[in-house]
Amino acid sequence: MDLQQFEHQYDHLARDVAAFKRAISNKLMYSVGKDPVSARPEDWLQAVSYAVRDHLVERWMNTTRAQYEQDVKRVYYLSAEFLIGRTFSNALLALDLMPTLQQALRELDVNLDGLFDLEPDAALGNGGLGRLAACFLDSMATLGVPGFGYGIRYDYGMFRQMVVDGRQVEAPDYWLKAGNPWEFPRPEVVYRVRFGGRIEDSGQGPAKVRWVDTDDVLAMAYDTIIPGYGTQATNTLRLWSAKATEEMDLRAFNQGNYFGAVASKNLSENVSRVLYPDDSTLSGRELRLRQEYFFCSASVQDLLRRYLRTHTTFDALPDKVSIHLNDTHPVLAIPELMRLLVDEHAVPWAQAWSLCQRVFSYTNHTLMHEALETWPIDLFGRVLPRHLRIIFDINADFLAALTQRHGYQPELMRKLSLIDESGERRVRMAYLAVVTSHSINGVSALHSELMKASIFSDFAAQWPERFNNKTNGVTPRRWLAQANPGLADLIDHRIGRGWRRHLDELEGLRHALEIPGFLGAFRRIKRQNKDRLARLVHKQLGVTISPDALFDVQVKRIHEYKRQLLNLLHVVTRYQAILAQPDADWVPRVVVFAGKAASAYHMAKLVIKLVNDVARTINNDPRVGDRLKVVFIPNYSVSLAEVIIPAADLSEQISTAGTEASGTGNMKFALNGAMTIGTLDGANVEMREQVGAENFFIFGNTTEQVAGIRAQGYQPRAHYDADPRLKAALDAIRDGVFSPEEPGRFQQIFDTLVNWGDHYLLLADYASYIATQDAVDALYRDPEAWARKAVLNVAGMGAFSSDRTIAEYANQIWRTRPVVLPLPHTVALAANATPPKA
Repeated sequence: MDLQQFEHQYDHLARDVAAFKRAISNKLMYSVGKDPVSARPEDWLQAVSYAVRDHLVERWMNTTRAQYEQDVKRVYYLSAEFLIGRTFSNALLALDLMPTLQQALRELDVNLDGLFDLEPDAALGNGGLGRLAACFLDSMATLGVPGFGYGIRYDYGMFRQMVVDGRQVEAPDYWLKAGNPWEFPRPEVVYRVRFGGRIEDSGQGPAKVRWVDTDDVLAMAYDTIIPGYGTQATNTLRLWSAKATEEMDLRAFNQGNYFGAVASKNLSENVSRVLYPDDSTLSGRELRLRQEYFFCSASVQDLLRRYLRTHTTFDALPDKVSIHLNDTHPVLAIPELMRLLVDEHAVPWAQAWSLCQRVFSYTNHTLMHEALETWPIDLFGRVLPRHLRIIFDINADFLAALTQRHGYQPELMRKLSLIDESGERRVRMAYLAVVTSHSINGVSALHSELMKASIFSDFAAQWPERFNNKTNGVTPRRWLAQANPGLADLIDHRIGRGWRRHLDELEGLRHALEIPGFLGAFRRIKRQNKDRLARLVHKQLGVTISPDALFDVQVKRIHEYKRQLLNLLHVVTRYQAILAQPDADWVPRVVVFAGKAASAYHMAKLVIKLVNDVARTINNDPRVGDRLKVVFIPNYSVSLAEVIIPAADLSEQISTAGTEASGTGNMKFALNGAMTIGTLDGANVEMREQVGAENFFIFGNTTEQVAGIRAQGYQPRAHYDADPRLKAALDAIRDGVFSPEEPGRFQQIFDTLVNWGDHYLLLADYASYIATQDAVDALYRDPEAWARKAVLNVAGMGAFSSDRTIAEYANQIWRTRPVVLPLPHTVALAANATPPKA
């Protein structure tokens, strides 16, 4: 760059900084209502957020206008979860405003880093499902895929997890308490959602069935802009909030019945109150069903309204609308679309069904039968009687067609029926999704094959063309550029900035391995990230951990199939070995756990307690010192993941082979330079292929071997009796070594693993896991060799961008094309332009 170019660039930045300072000051005064002298950091955050948001609005309106003008096919991505995390920093990244904002705030004497930490996570999800949905929205906008995300604007997100005396305690996560400057309330976009009531058969006319005497709630829209990276395109996340049809019963209030006057309002608005209410009670299960229908009904009504703005018949619906079901939670959109077409718009049943089969597509996220959503007929019929009738009619038509094709085969009909007749009659939501959808995909190559061979084998035999694979991915913008700026800068200097949109360019890092100083720089960045995590651990937990130690990390939802217990057995084995051989050459290790257990999941909560009891014992044992530390970091979230993942040396992906559909945490860790220890499960299989088997720590039984063990009859006690290390670790847990104040506290864990035939085969994989952990130690003793393999993991992650995944969805499932937008310098709105419609 010559001097003239530098001066021009500097002048441009100075003008931008001055304009941004004015914008922030104006927002602080006129939108937040604060004087700079008295403004709190929270006020500055609001002001800066509004100023940044303004930069997105013009793009948003131009994108919406272009979508209407080009009459594009829109994708409607329905998901009960959107774990979008913090929006502020993501918007800055998309707009490339970070240098400008840093300078502007510096001149206003405001600390930008402090503002980042003040923004609450929008915790509208539980884990991988919701985070995947957020990555997909980012990629859809980046690729220009015309799309809407539809979900629920939960007042309280996934609960705030506190750890009290080592136990998980749930507290409300009121993420909206300070307002949300990133959303646009749409009081004019309101739909009536109906529950209960009864159905009447008129027997004549186009609308033969009437749904009457319902209890209704209103769904009001709140819109959030989803910016694309390196493009003018944006998309919209539309979340629904429940509002009562009547604010209060004034007569009851005037009679002194103040609670009764608002009881109906509170009951109605409970629908969008909490993400995943506890379903261990009948009322909790009913609320979940109401939640799912609430957002499905509002979303389908909304997308039909948008379609009918430019079309007079439904003939073109499959050409202009694609509705994607992210797992089974949104499957009620199917009978709802049928109801609206048949009952409200007088479309003949056969035509409506044909439209549905061309509009819907479905992603399956689990192979476990117990996780495939079903609803008791009695509950379903009481809450949604019209939809139950529609499902019965769909099922009757489907079984009739099945009989016509194969003859009368009662066993086949029983297996494929949308109604499970064994025991309590239940509606099988996944089966409804499969029967309706023109595309059913899994989320890793292994998962998709197992899906066809197990839970949906009979359906795959009927319609093999409907089943396909779309391996998950993650957005490199948030999970590398934003989460790990040090590594991002190092990569920029080696291969340029293009990897943010073309992740396969990371392959170029393979050639950087021999460049003098590159591996040293990589190691220094990892050390800086570990220092940052160590400071967080000390601040939150009061535990001092050494950044020189190997950081061994397992952060994910606490669940038996994810096998945090197997990790913990290694920790106990290691602890006992250190006590037995204190003078041995131990590789110092810090084992990090984080994750939430479902509020009604007793076993998962017991695992959290055991992790914390083990941590308390080991961390306070002077014989161990810094050779082993264990920490459980509470309240795992997107923003916490952005600190933990870049600091990890070793990524634990140790689910029983054949249980994890894909995983995305595994991709984030490798992208940030962590080595993986894992089973051949989910996307681990494809990751190993991409990075090289020699750069991946694989252990344990394969999917086929797991099936064989189960078929022969798993005998966990045989492993317990045969392996002294395993026996010693389990006995210590059983006998109260880690819970001396309550020796029998973990008897259930021992019994599950040893006596009751643990379904997830922990003991069958223990010996292989311990041996592989020894290999981890051996490699970590050679820092240069470890760093080379870690870089090769980063270089091999090009295939795991959510941009690649979304391009496959758009081209092969949704059949939609990107919206065409003008170049950045031509996007200014004309003064007389027609404003776009919502």
